[in-house]
Amino acid sequence: MKILGIGNAIVDVICKVEDDFISKNGLTKGTMKLIFDESEFKSLMSNLKIEKTVSGGSVANSIVGLSQLGNEVGFIGKVSDDELGEKYEDGLKKENVKYFYEKKKEEIPTGTCLILVTPDSERTMCTFLGIAGKVNEKDVSSEAIKKSEIILLEGYLWDEGEPKKAFEKAISSANKVAMSLSDQFCVDRHKPHFLELVKNKLDITFANEQEIMSLIDAKNFDDVKIFAKSLDKILVVTRGEKGAVAINGEEIVTCGVKQGLKIVDLTGAGDLFAAGFLHGYVNKMSLKDSLEKGTEMSSKVIQQIGARI
Repeated sequence: MKILGIGNAIVDVICKVEDDFISKNGLTKGTMKLIFDESEFKSLMSNLKIEKTVSGGSVANSIVGLSQLGNEVGFIGKVSDDELGEKYEDGLKKENVKYFYEKKKEEIPTGTCLILVTPDSERTMCTFLGIAGKVNEKDVSSEAIKKSEIILLEGYLWDEGEPKKAFEKAISSANKVAMSLSDQFCVDRHKPHFLELVKNKLDITFANEQEIMSLIDAKNFDDVKIFAKSLDKILVVTRGEKGAVAINGEEIVTCGVKQGLKIVDLTGAGDLFAAGFLHGYVNKMSLKDSLEKGTEMSSKVIQQIGARI
């Protein structure tokens, strides 16, 4: 198997809202807020019109993108044996993703992410992790990991306790490890751990400009380049309108954004970017071509609703 993803198995529920909905509910536009109370989550959703429901989760979106590009891929993520869990598993199987998890009836439901899309196409997420946040080392198959060329992890998965043990087991069994830093709040919560991972455990790190600058307390992007060169591993940074950059030791390549796109929804842009880049990497494409493939995939997904092409 080329790539195995391990992440939060979340069903995405996509709704269009006005900007005042974001401010009225005390949310920060463009970020992800974790909601721990199921009733609070249901109350937030109660008056919204659902545009689309789809199997999601950051790494799962990347894995589906990789499958669509013709790679043999798998995914590990925890769902409950409920209606959404059923939908989740079916969604992966339809996309030819091998699902390495046997669902069972849990006390907590399958995780759900409410994706609020404002008129400027920005997305703000509210996530009720449900059983997805309870992934543990027993859920992670060392055999599946060892048979994969590379594993892809998400920063969202990192949490103290059981998920952290699952994460560490995955890294210790892996041939190569890629990880997305996921979200600036996520970086700020786990900064020392993430910095240690980036420096010592990861072969490829995906981040946006805000996340990587926050991680290393950079004053400008030159600081990021200096840090990346010292790593001697691959760092891939998306920079919004400035395009993207990949750094591997002394090699620095850039790629601009595609022009003339009709942007509808930014959900999944980073996930599909990672899919395109990893497709290039596992198929022995150059750093430049891998970066361009990432840009091409993210350009496609932002011209439609949802995080799957």
